[in-house]
Amino acid sequence: MIVSLCMIAFNEANALDGLFKDISLQEYPHEKIEVVFVDSMSTDATHAKMEEFKNTDYGFLDVKIVQCQKRNQAYSWNAALRNVTGDLIIRVDAHARIPSNFVSRNVYNIRHGENVVGGGRPNISSNVSSWKLTLLAAEDSLFGSSIAGYRRPATEKEYMDSLFHAAYRRKVIQKVGGFNEDLGRTEDNEFHYRIRQAGFKMCCCPDIISYQHSRNTLKNMIRQKYANGKWIGLTVSVCPGCLSYFHFAPFLFVTALLFCLLLAAFGLPLLLYVLLILYGMFDFVNTVSCFTMKNIQPQFLLLPVIFPLLHVSYGVGTISGLIQIPMWKKKIAHSHAKEHIEEVKRKIAENTR
Repeated sequence: MIVSLCMIAFNEANALDGLFKDISLQEYPHEKIEVVFVDSMSTDATHAKMEEFKNTDYGFLDVKIVQCQKRNQAYSWNAALRNVTGDLIIRVDAHARIPSNFVSRNVYNIRHGENVVGGGRPNISSNVSSWKLTLLAAEDSLFGSSIAGYRRPATEKEYMDSLFHAAYRRKVIQKVGGFNEDLGRTEDNEFHYRIRQAGFKMCCCPDIISYQHSRNTLKNMIRQKYANGKWIGLTVSVCPGCLSYFHFAPFLFVTALLFCLLLAAFGLPLLLYVLLILYGMFDFVNTVSCFTMKNIQPQFLLLPVIFPLLHVSYGVGTISGLIQIPMWKKKIAHSHAKEHIEEVKRKIAENTR
């Protein structure tokens, strides 16, 4: 089975060395792996590092570097899909690390009858420090990030609505096409929704694992949560079915908080007290649970403040996205996103080895 291992990057030079080493050490036969890199207009050494990898003889079937003219993630992933020729297409994020058996375990599970597979994708932190371990604890917590099953190592085979670092049979992409380039941050949600609608199941396998670097500063983490929330709000207008109720928990919390603050301003503070007490209980319990983890740090005492910052930024982002829907819909009214989804289907059919 020929595997196309794909990665897109924009100014990720500092993150690529570890991932490139991981790719070079894959135990699956290199003559059956096609590596496809997409450089999304990087201004650092990203492209040079891709060229260096390509010019090093690791014995791969092929190493392709695609120069993309946009920084849009969905556009870049579509650029990768237009250039793959393998039977199995695997996506790997630039901020990732993969074990040496990553490709081989994906192939194994595909050969045993699955069409889309993936595994647990826990967070890791680079240049470990006490503060970064605290942010990692917040990101690993169900309360601080997401209930998505793939964020933690899988313990048994389970079918999910979405996967990270997923592997797709070629026929899946040929059936559903590429990513919706109108979307940012939620392009995976919408893409996987179409895959499920087409009748394919997405299997999270316990023998597959990869790792994702978490944001190393609180500022970047807050910015990320705000952007995630904003795209949840915008995506409501184009594909509400690809979102779960849990995506709106921060939005509901912020909305309730604003409503209770308004009532308190008019002399009715009871609901505000109730809301803060309930939230405080969850905040306290989840902070305590973080102290049961390995690598406990003194800064864990700041988690009761970090958690609400993450929730509020996400919720405010969702409110912002909902408000911007009319302007955004007007902006994308004449986009070519649908045509590009279909174009990927044609390219997948044409580029079969």
